Amino acid sequence: MVEDIVRSFGFLSLGSRMKRVGERLQADTQRIMDEQGVALQASQFPFLAAIDRLGPLTIGELAEAVGITQPGATRALAQLVEAGLLDAELAPDDQRRKIVSLSRKGRKLVEAAKKDTWPRIERAVRDLCGELSGPLLEQLAAIEDGLAAAPLDRRPLANGKEPVG
Repeated sequence: MVEDIVRSFGFLSLGSRMKRVGERLQADTQRIMDEQGVALQASQFPFLAAIDRLGPLTIGELAEAVGITQPGATRALAQLVEAGLLDAELAPDDQRRKIVSLSRKGRKLVEAAKKDTWPRIERAVRDLCGELSGPLLEQLAAIEDGLAAAPLDRRPLANGKEPVG
């Protein structure tokens, strides 16, 4: 087996390692969403969640709320508007800004996700991280090992039953 250089370099490659863990968590989350018939990319859900929690926002506020650049938010929002999940209207006080809100279809999707999908993902991540304690690098190793042993979509459901599939 080849040495995992990113892992062995410790803090030197922490950014790469965290990105790897994030990509793995995102891919696992996508599989859960796909299993549950949620027709959306996992990376797009934070936008819907932010608007659900905070109410209508400008594109700049939304970018800040999810922690990405404004151009990145603009691209993602265009896809969500095209999919009919968000509505975007010009701000009444400044025609250069758009106010983004959940559409009826978007509200329905978020409400269903809050009932089924989000709790399923949160339980899986809690299961993955539940026993972690100690230094950060050891915790990252435990998360990586846990994901390798059982991806989020294969972790036990709240009722103790194994996921279908």
